[in-house]
Amino acid sequence: MDDAARRRLLIALLFVAIALNYVDRQVLALLKPTLQARFHWGEQDYATLGTAFQVAGAVAFVVVGWIVDRVGVRRALGWGVGVWSAAGIAHALAATIGQFVVARVVLAAAETVGTPAVVKSAATYLPVAERSFALGLGNTAPNIGAILTPLLIPPLALAFGWQAAFVVTGGLGFVWLIGWIAGTRRLVPIDAVPDRVPPARRAEHIATDWRALLADRRTWAIVGAKLSSDCGWWFLLFFLPDFFAHVFGMSQATLGGPTALVYTFAAAGALTSGLAFPALLRRGWSSDRARKVSMLFYALLILPLPLALTAPGAWSAAAIVGVGLFAHQGFATNLFGLAADVVPVDRVATVVGVSAVAGNLGGAAMISFAGWSLAHGHGYLPMLAIVAVAYLAALAWVQALLPVIRPAHG
Repeated sequence: MDDAARRRLLIALLFVAIALNYVDRQVLALLKPTLQARFHWGEQDYATLGTAFQVAGAVAFVVVGWIVDRVGVRRALGWGVGVWSAAGIAHALAATIGQFVVARVVLAAAETVGTPAVVKSAATYLPVAERSFALGLGNTAPNIGAILTPLLIPPLALAFGWQAAFVVTGGLGFVWLIGWIAGTRRLVPIDAVPDRVPPARRAEHIATDWRALLADRRTWAIVGAKLSSDCGWWFLLFFLPDFFAHVFGMSQATLGGPTALVYTFAAAGALTSGLAFPALLRRGWSSDRARKVSMLFYALLILPLPLALTAPGAWSAAAIVGVGLFAHQGFATNLFGLAADVVPVDRVATVVGVSAVAGNLGGAAMISFAGWSLAHGHGYLPMLAIVAVAYLAALAWVQALLPVIRPAHG
């Protein structure tokens, strides 16, 4: 197998891993009606599970990017998938809210390896002209998982019980792990020649200079943008099935279709962004102009999101929310591409990890706020309004810290 084929196999395995990542985390949201009835949870109990997941992920992201930079994608992601798959299966054994919290915390901590691993892989193994497409494809993976999960999990749970949903989805991760171990033995960084460059000096294994990282405006541009833009993604991922149930009276058996439609839009958003940026470069646009115009387009596209509350039916609401997540994924793909382009390769996974801390904390705050809003009768409007303007705020932050985007490496 030549180097190009190995890189393609790597991208394929990463795609499947991230899809499974989002399958495992979405199962709980889809089983919310069943679990609330079984364990007598209130809205605040459910929000507690979501908040615990986000905070655990934020804490893990403090170190996981550094770990990926230190030990490399192959080992870090392999261990991560193994642990999060075991944690997913452990949900089937939980009987109290505390036990569910423990399972969610371990799942969240292990799943944080996914995003830094994907961005690190793009920066390490792919030339700049191929990165945006690979990141767009990688950013499509969560949506593929989110499309399949609502179509498969409710029927599975109704047929075999809610525990089966957690066991089956967790077990898929161990199947993937076999392919990962066998398929990634001979990966070669694009800027290294294996027989001339000692492993400790290759791009995948250079120690991170934390002082330089924290003093760099590029780091804070990515961190601030993630803080603002990720709150909407995490909120909708956790509450979207409940939105259809509460606002449109849908049952667990019927909400899968509209939920899948939303994430079909989101998948398209990631792909369009991955294709649009290199197309604009080929037209002679600068990297700065191509990135920022693309981000502005997606930020404007999400503004009508609150209109989902006034939609005449669940499917039309799903289309409105779907356009919003189309915009989110397009924006996020550009943001990951920005990180891969402007951050030095020796610390790109660490920067993405630190930015994900901010994104998870923003998501935790939004989920906690949503639990309060729903419990006190304020509904979904406050959260949807915040999400609608969050992307313009994120772009304004990037513009303030990076008036001109200059790639750090080729």
